[in-house]
Amino acid sequence: MKKSLIALAVLAASGVAMAQSSVTLYGVADLGLVKSDGVSAQMSGGGGALGNGAINPATGLPYAGIMNNGTSRLGVRGVEDLGGGLKASFNFEQGLNAEDGGLTGGAAGAWNRAAWLALEGGFGRFQMGRTLNPSFYGVAAWELTGTANYSVVGNQFNFTGQGPRTNSLFQYTTPTMGGFSGTLGYIMKPDNGGNAKYDLNAIYRNGPLAAALSYNKTNSMKANMALGASYDFGMAKVAGSIQNNGGPSKGFTIGATVPVGAFALTLDIARENGTGMKNTDVLLEGKYALSKRTFAYAAYYKDGDNNGALPGGYATGAKNHIGLGVRHNF
Repeated sequence: MKKSLIALAVLAASGVAMAQSSVTLYGVADLGLVKSDGVSAQMSGGGGALGNGAINPATGLPYAGIMNNGTSRLGVRGVEDLGGGLKASFNFEQGLNAEDGGLTGGAAGAWNRAAWLALEGGFGRFQMGRTLNPSFYGVAAWELTGTANYSVVGNQFNFTGQGPRTNSLFQYTTPTMGGFSGTLGYIMKPDNGGNAKYDLNAIYRNGPLAAALSYNKTNSMKANMALGASYDFGMAKVAGSIQNNGGPSKGFTIGATVPVGAFALTLDIARENGTGMKNTDVLLEGKYALSKRTFAYAAYYKDGDNNGALPGGYATGAKNHIGLGVRHNF
């Protein structure tokens, strides 16, 4: 009888533990039509900057993908309550091309968008693996499009000069205190081609105001910095930043989003000033919310010439792009 009671107690405790664990399958489906200078209109399956599509022979860069709002993807994430306020979590995420079902992304193999493990509690959060950089999250705190593929901030300044994500990143995020939080990331020398890297952000969120400093430094390179903020006045949300991508490349961004019911119109401008160059990118975006998880969008992107560094040296592959699509989050 006593053994039976003990077994029941163990089963009950196990049931409670299982109830405190969860695994979620999620993703994004993004498909649209794109028309860029020098190429006929074509479908784009949300493959992002490294997705399938026509290539500009002058630069070797793709036209399609840049004008999707987001990259189609499939991911799995989970969290377990370990007790005492401690939690373990993980995330694996793979980019997809919704046109043909092919895998996309800059890393070899599957799960190239995310592959990490974390422990968190009242002390903050420790995370290890392939993940979005702290400096990326700093930009995302105030950027107007939700870091869309066609973000002028991201395409002009490459999300604080180092791109959105990194392998082998060890990072710590503080608890939020009075609206402030910060994340410090570090990549060890053997994991980054012999060049250790620091990557960090400091973020403040309070009501309509969001502000963030993003910074990263690789041993063999100059530091990159972005300082930006946004303020939501209700009738319009405005955002701006100053950018310094390590060396002669400096600049700023300024823009605004005006909501009208389920519709929102965004104008965003990114200006880069370097040695003997002036490069201005302009984005005009319209989004219409069909539901909480689905919206239609139309966007026009005008890319500034990279000072003729290459014939027709446009970072996005062409001077003018027009995109029309639908994004569904699930």
